[in-house]
Amino acid sequence: MIVITGGAGMIGSMIAWHLNTVLGRDDIVIVDRHKHAEQWQNLCHRRYADYLDKDELLPWLESGVKVDAVIHMGAISATTERDFNLLVQDNFRYSQRLWQWCARNGVPLLYASSAATYGNGEQGYDDASIENLRPLNGYGYSKHLFDQWALRQAEAGNAPPQWCGFKFFNVYGPNEYHKERMASVAWHSFNQFRETGTVRLFKSDRPDFKDGMQLRDFVYVKDAAAVVAFFLAHADKSGIYNVGTGQARAFLDLATAVMTSQGREPSITWIDMPQDLKGKYQYFTQASAAKLRAAGYSQPFHALEDGVRDYVQNYLMKTDAYC
Repeated sequence: MIVITGGAGMIGSMIAWHLNTVLGRDDIVIVDRHKHAEQWQNLCHRRYADYLDKDELLPWLESGVKVDAVIHMGAISATTERDFNLLVQDNFRYSQRLWQWCARNGVPLLYASSAATYGNGEQGYDDASIENLRPLNGYGYSKHLFDQWALRQAEAGNAPPQWCGFKFFNVYGPNEYHKERMASVAWHSFNQFRETGTVRLFKSDRPDFKDGMQLRDFVYVKDAAAVVAFFLAHADKSGIYNVGTGQARAFLDLATAVMTSQGREPSITWIDMPQDLKGKYQYFTQASAAKLRAAGYSQPFHALEDGVRDYVQNYLMKTDAYC
């Protein structure tokens, strides 16, 4: 049995998709708490054994069930969340309890960290070390806090037999509509272009970046799911790993790919950066992929244009856009 927390979320539901369609597994327990009325649609195409509310999981685990692995994708993922006590409870304490159960019971734990832990990138984006990182928001810090705790536990010999923390970079793709404001620029671009005939992008408020040339490491969600599945199959690999392409691309490139994938001419409208993002907005992210490749993951990542084309043409442009 494989447990996926956040299993109705974007990455979690796509991990379930990968397990179903690529690996032929349906011995899955989905754990989540829906906050969007239509989020059930992320699960309606999936095959799984049971569904639990997040508060049901730990008592269920303690009942003596046999579990092969816990894939912990559940979290408050909004970078704008201001209630740090809530972030601590959901992103730190809950993760600690899962870690401790997995360590006691000899069960692998694969969990979601975040590239938000790198802050503005002044220390680089190398997963070889997490020392001296300065996240820009409470969400990023809550993830960093757990990464630090996990490393201390591992060094003290209090770890699950396998543990992996995945620093996901800018993930886009099917099943993200429920994230609303926090959904990817690809999702927002598609909907803006369909409704208004133009895509709105933030102006740069830094002189060293032109408008639209803010750079991110955009990762197609199918690639993110494939990385998790790789580590699920390689129980000898533990540690914290970047999940990114290693190639930064501009927001303008992404928006243009969304529009041309629909067979239409691009149109951009520039808007001011919101006040709540100023000073907390990453202008450049690019994963170091050396550690991931050294672990044996050799599959190529989708090029930006290819991932966007698949997302737009095979999901967003169809009536049933869910994977």
